[in-house]
Amino acid sequence: MRRAVALAARALGATSPNPVVGCVILGPRGTVLGEGWHRRAGGPHAEVEALAAASAAGHDVRGATAVVTLEPCNHTGRTGPCAQALITAGIGRVVYAVADPTDAATGGAATLAAAGVDTEGGLLAEEAAAGNAAWLTSVLHGRPFVLWKYAATLDGRSAAADGTSRWITSADSRADVHRLRAEADAVVVGSGTLRADDPHLAVRDREGAVQPLRVVIDTHASVTPGARVLDDAAPTLIAVGEHADTTHLPGADVVRLPRAGAGAGHGGLDVHALLGELHARGVRSVLLEGGPALAGSFVAAGAVDRVVGYLAPALLGAGPAALGDAGIGTIPHALRLQVTDVARLGPDLRITAVPTASATAPEEN
Repeated sequence: MRRAVALAARALGATSPNPVVGCVILGPRGTVLGEGWHRRAGGPHAEVEALAAASAAGHDVRGATAVVTLEPCNHTGRTGPCAQALITAGIGRVVYAVADPTDAATGGAATLAAAGVDTEGGLLAEEAAAGNAAWLTSVLHGRPFVLWKYAATLDGRSAAADGTSRWITSADSRADVHRLRAEADAVVVGSGTLRADDPHLAVRDREGAVQPLRVVIDTHASVTPGARVLDDAAPTLIAVGEHADTTHLPGADVVRLPRAGAGAGHGGLDVHALLGELHARGVRSVLLEGGPALAGSFVAAGAVDRVVGYLAPALLGAGPAALGDAGIGTIPHALRLQVTDVARLGPDLRITAVPTASATAPEEN
């Protein structure tokens, strides 16, 4: 199953609005007969790829075991139902990690069992679900999964007092950010970051990567036609206020959104309206690369699902903090996180954390 999870991860950023799925087919003695993963929406599903790989290698899969990260689908969309493909191939046992929560595709396990296939679910479900967090979030909550990435010094500064921020972290950390971009459907920044850094936001040095949608949150449509983010290296969406003047941006993809309500902790656009728009466009995972103010607005909206912080062994003592106003005024209301990974990247530390279930609940005395 861990091999299947690793296979699924190869397609992160390329399958939306579909999930990432991996499959391994094993012979009676545990020999790998075939492997596959879902590579693109509309392409063969993982089970079909694995069956084809086994066939191409000359293996007989009758009575074999299929190990798959997601319950085999039970419906016909752009491809046929995987449950039926496994039955037709003569697979004798199916072990899957996560049950499919969608109304259309669920029921594959029942179909397999009814056909006499030994079926078991739940193996390494937590690991497989973590790998499919973006798709599961979209299905269960109707919005994209949001990963907030930031770079800071050890004293938490995202820039110096004079506004300079290039480069706080090392080349190793910056290269890793391109991995995050390649795994995301959309990369989001605010107008402040655009003015300060003129970022390009496209993926570099990742072979076969699908370029994410570049999203600029620009309430007053202050972006200039010469901004690097408006080139043709990747698609770009500019989110502006409902009454912003965009006549200087002919041909640009622009969406008009309402302003955030009172008490939202900032005066920008409504975060949930933005996420709803992106979800409607097929975006299932968002990499938030904006500055402190934009990050604060997402935290205040309860719309951050994972945090990746790149910490450089440097001190500034002044300058903007990595996170702006998030509407948190007291320690008991702090957004508590669970650290899930710590890694060294050159001289830097990369810390990955997720909000705890009771992240915003006040502690009892």
